[in-house]
Amino acid sequence: MTFARLVEGLMPHLIVVPILLPMVTAAVMLLLGDTRRPLKAIINVLSCVLGVGVAIALIYWVQRLGGPQAVGVYLPGNWPVPYGIVLVVDRLSAMMLLLTSVLGLGGVLYASARWHKAGVHFHPLFQLQLMGLYGAFLTADLFNLFVFFEIMLTASYGLLLHGSGWARVRSGLHYIAMNLMASSMFLIGVAMLYGVTGTLNLADMAIMVPAIPENDRGLLHAGAAILAIAFLVKAAAWPLNFWLPMAYSSAAAPVAALFAIMTKLGVYAILRVWTLLFPQDAGVSALFGGPVLVGLGLATLTFGIIGVIASQHLNRMVAFCAIVSSGTLLAALGFGQPAVTGGALYYTLGSTLAVSAFFLLTELIDRTREVEDNPIYVSEVEPDDSFAYPVDLAPVRDVNLDDDEEALFGRAIPAAMAFLGLAFIVCALTIAGLPPMAGFVGKVVMLSALLNPGGFGEQAPVSLAAWALLALLVVGGLLTTIAMSRAGVRYFWAPQGRAVPRLRIIETVPIAMLLLLIGALVWQADAVLRYANATARSLHDPREYIGSVVSTKPLPSPHTTGEGGLRR
Repeated sequence: MTFARLVEGLMPHLIVVPILLPMVTAAVMLLLGDTRRPLKAIINVLSCVLGVGVAIALIYWVQRLGGPQAVGVYLPGNWPVPYGIVLVVDRLSAMMLLLTSVLGLGGVLYASARWHKAGVHFHPLFQLQLMGLYGAFLTADLFNLFVFFEIMLTASYGLLLHGSGWARVRSGLHYIAMNLMASSMFLIGVAMLYGVTGTLNLADMAIMVPAIPENDRGLLHAGAAILAIAFLVKAAAWPLNFWLPMAYSSAAAPVAALFAIMTKLGVYAILRVWTLLFPQDAGVSALFGGPVLVGLGLATLTFGIIGVIASQHLNRMVAFCAIVSSGTLLAALGFGQPAVTGGALYYTLGSTLAVSAFFLLTELIDRTREVEDNPIYVSEVEPDDSFAYPVDLAPVRDVNLDDDEEALFGRAIPAAMAFLGLAFIVCALTIAGLPPMAGFVGKVVMLSALLNPGGFGEQAPVSLAAWALLALLVVGGLLTTIAMSRAGVRYFWAPQGRAVPRLRIIETVPIAMLLLLIGALVWQADAVLRYANATARSLHDPREYIGSVVSTKPLPSPHTTGEGGLRR
């Protein structure tokens, strides 16, 4: 048996591993009690590394073994579709699994230095958070999407409060209240859609939508709109995003780094449900709500840009950068054009990695504000006419010496400050969308598709919404650059007398890993864009997805086959 055949045989069972792995890991760590935190940290890191490996294997499968529109389906309960639980991995879900696992690994590595000691159940909650995220990306029905959303949110409540403090408690109350409201809207929307279609499986529901009677179509659209409100809360869309800056900026650094993927989960849920239920061939329901998504995305982008330029604290600025990223994606996806969606998916990777790395970096930068105990500056000493400077220093005192009478030339930049400065530049360039970083590439691809709606070489009118998005991305990039430059001057150029922070290797490794991945996105931009464009085409033409799900049959019973084991 060749390696390819072996991998292909194991892959259907590997689909459920991203859910089982963090669940089992969390259970094991709970059994260890409250005192073995170093052991828990090791187990957590190993589990996250294995999660990255599983995600890479799934991407390899859908990319190499399954064809251009690979869809893997797994029936955990061995019930026929649409009655049982269905897990599906395609290009989009595999990409989001890998992105989530990478952020999880970076967060737990960073937390292993200090933050995991600030609370009792950090490691189990972290794994349960990953389990909820993985399950939401893999599930193929609305009810289990709600279940995994709640697992993720329940864990996030505890993680947000990790480390205690009034700021976390206050922001946590807003966060919990908003998400409870969103969960209620979720259930109402699911109930309405079930009442109209008679199913909760997304593929089965997509088959039912074209046959909905005209009298019930208004109820279908109302249920979809209510469900979309729940997703828009998760995606931090304006005006439902007032909770995010306070929550994300007050969370512990590794928690905020993992939270960077949560807004993308809201965008993912909108994209998945919208492209399945309301594709371009859905008749009168085709692209239902698309203009609303564009409008909300533009409003969210505007709100985020204002927040970035108005923020005086770096962690709050990064939180608004997450809103800018979410708004850009919502506006781009609302056009319903595969070429624009492909650029948006590429932009998702770069912006999420940059925001996550920036949350980790922010805490390290804040340590530079810790001034040594009782510093004494020459400039604070009262002038005394009797004090005479040495003759050899007098001519150059105001030119080549600082206030501490130390030479300005020939100084070596401390390694810690050099690392922080370079990491800050990479994050700032990526978020602002400046060349040559991944944010710039993603924006160029999106705008090129928007300004050529008929394809290159064909003349077609450009919509007003496309020009508005172009203007906001250009202005937003300029204002973000100004805000980042101002922050860089404040934290790296202007301060004097501040102690150089002491950084641990385990704190710098995850930041360097995320930044190297951003560089890899630029280096392999052509390959990643091909993957993203293939993903976008399969999303906007979901027939392959629907056919793969509804055609999957349960394994026959051993009593039926007359064998002692199951076979396919």
